[in-house]
Amino acid sequence: MGMIRAVGLGMMFAALADGRCAMCWRTAQSLGLARGRVLNAGILIMALPPLVILVGAVIFVRRRDLGGNS
Repeated sequence: MGMIRAVGLGMMFAALADGRCAMCWRTAQSLGLARGRVLNAGILIMALPPLVILVGAVIFVRRRDLGGNS
């Protein structure tokens, strides 16, 4: 349960940080609505592989940890 709390806190602090570079913000602001959607889709596509790797690692560690306690 401690790992779940740690991940939740990390996500909360990451959302509060709201770090954006000025160049990316201005570029996204100057794009039209359709191109902005494409930019958002590209960001999601680029974020997907690291998230899948992270989730896989967490699941692997959790299963290994639970298996060792039996």
